[in-house]
Amino acid sequence: MKESNQNNNLITALYCRLSVEDMRMGESMSIENQRLMLTEYAEQHGFKNTKLYIDDGYSGTNNSRPAYVELMNDVYAEKVGTVIVKDQSRLGRDHLETDKLLELVFPSYDVRFIAITDGVDSINGFNDMTTMRNWFNDFYARDTSKKIRAVQRAKGERGERVGTTIPYGYMKAPDNPKQLMPDPETAPIVKRIFEMSAGGYGVRKICDTLSAEKVVCPSVYAYRKYGAAAGRPSLDKPYHWALTTVRKMLANQTYCGDTINFKTYSKSNKLKKRLKNDPKNIMIFKDTHEPIISRQTFDLVQKHYEGRKRPDKLGNIDKYAGYLYCGDCGSRLYLRQSRNMDTRKNNYMCSGYTRRTSECSAHYIKATVLDRLVLTALREMTAYAREHSEDFCRQFMANGENAAKKRLKESEKLKAEYAARLGQLDAIIRTLYEDRVIGRITPERYDQLSSGYEQEQADIKAKLEQLESEIDTAKVREACISEFIAKAKEYVEMPEVTPELLRIFIRRIDV
Repeated sequence: MKESNQNNNLITALYCRLSVEDMRMGESMSIENQRLMLTEYAEQHGFKNTKLYIDDGYSGTNNSRPAYVELMNDVYAEKVGTVIVKDQSRLGRDHLETDKLLELVFPSYDVRFIAITDGVDSINGFNDMTTMRNWFNDFYARDTSKKIRAVQRAKGERGERVGTTIPYGYMKAPDNPKQLMPDPETAPIVKRIFEMSAGGYGVRKICDTLSAEKVVCPSVYAYRKYGAAAGRPSLDKPYHWALTTVRKMLANQTYCGDTINFKTYSKSNKLKKRLKNDPKNIMIFKDTHEPIISRQTFDLVQKHYEGRKRPDKLGNIDKYAGYLYCGDCGSRLYLRQSRNMDTRKNNYMCSGYTRRTSECSAHYIKATVLDRLVLTALREMTAYAREHSEDFCRQFMANGENAAKKRLKESEKLKAEYAARLGQLDAIIRTLYEDRVIGRITPERYDQLSSGYEQEQADIKAKLEQLESEIDTAKVREACISEFIAKAKEYVEMPEVTPELLRIFIRRIDV
């Protein structure tokens, strides 16, 4: 029996690690198997004062593993005399980090390193295979990462959700975990947040309102319901809503019923930081699940933030944000509030003039005057639409042409995207067939992949047929006018200009 020749007052660290990929290798890699192997080895070779460090479910490329960090802190504190692992890959799969530990850190702190199944014991010195083994472990992690990325990419291109986080307001469907469905507890809260924002509430005021009403914040809700600790929930402040939480929620197109894939990316398997992707690389699949809010409400909220993002001192956002434009230079008009908070003195001024980005003059319009003009125009127009629907329809068929052209342009753009995707799918299927013929992939794998792409082709062709039937300028124009008349009959009383009225009846105001 070989003696340890170590100071038994120091810790003998028994380090175990298991990743998701290791689980597929069976019982031999389990945490329990590693624990038994390490404890038996320590007992047989006379190592005392043993301490287990266990990272269950962590990749070897992650150098922030909790038990690993604890182990290294004990090493730096000179509490550890020996580190024992099942094999070198348990210590890590980043060859730069592992080489640094074996060649610099452990020798500096007189730490003996043992990898049982690899036959490595630093008391006997290291050979060339030790470094090569670290490199192979790193290569394995890189290769696994590449395969996982390829699978995730294929899923994302098919329209499947590739994100692991379920947005607040949604839950997994009981019969299909890949499908989202509104959470009956939180979906009404999401809907209300969007309605408050569309109604002119600023993000801070929304947060204050929810906190005052003791609505549990998303991170604490997820922790209480699912045990998820993501978002670092403050359990002592369950009703604290953060500004960034609400702002990200208001910008999340998922609530319209769409799947958005590849919003972020990482540069490599060693760099875990997620970076924002270029918009042209983001893939959006519409109407993939039940929406919580309408597209009209979502677009209005985005329009507010395209205008003036900052709320006033009371937490309100200007109701005209995103609607007002200068009739001379086309620049946006922004609200200039009175310093003494007298709303009668508030006015809107051309940003082209104030920022010197255009040769515009110093003209402005008072907020009270703008309200009066807009309200008068709305009342007259809706009254005429209610009382003389046929004349209104005939008279404004030409005026509805701009809105119709906009919808037509959007439809044509979507049609072009569908056609481009069909071309991509044809190329993909041809490549798959060539891979099958030369034996690069198995027939079973070919059938599995090709069936998915062929189904996507069929779905796109069905959408194209529906889209082509809708691309009729006259029909779209008529739909715009009919929608206006219906809303005019619904909104008879208009005591004041509200964000809701602007959303329903107005697209743009030129001053």
